[in-house]
Amino acid sequence: MASIFGFRSRNPARDKQTDLQRFDRLAKLFDQIAAEIEAEKTGLENRYRSTSTNAAFLVEAVENGSASTSKLSDVGAMTSAILNCERRIAELARQNGVMKELRHSLDAIVEDGADRVDTQAGRNRSAG
Repeated sequence: MASIFGFRSRNPARDKQTDLQRFDRLAKLFDQIAAEIEAEKTGLENRYRSTSTNAAFLVEAVENGSASTSKLSDVGAMTSAILNCERRIAELARQNGVMKELRHSLDAIVEDGADRVDTQAGRNRSAG
């Protein structure tokens, strides 16, 4: 029976601080991942524009006769690269949306926890 009376719980303010530190680390991780996704997407978009421009000029050069028709295989490779870029950019956009949703959910959890602690503290003050 002595062990029942010896039980001590932590201060709710300390629990709140621990939770906030944990959520802050998670928020920073979400932000870091979102930044990585955005950097990759930006780089791909730049390469996409460059490859699209090069392909257009090459097609025009072949049509005008200033480049040999053997260069059409290069256009095919560029087209394949462009399609791969489009797929990857779409996937990165989806991943970025997921990161935003996770970040929003995390913010809601933190706000909900703060509201609950504030409400509970108000009840404790009223009861005391």
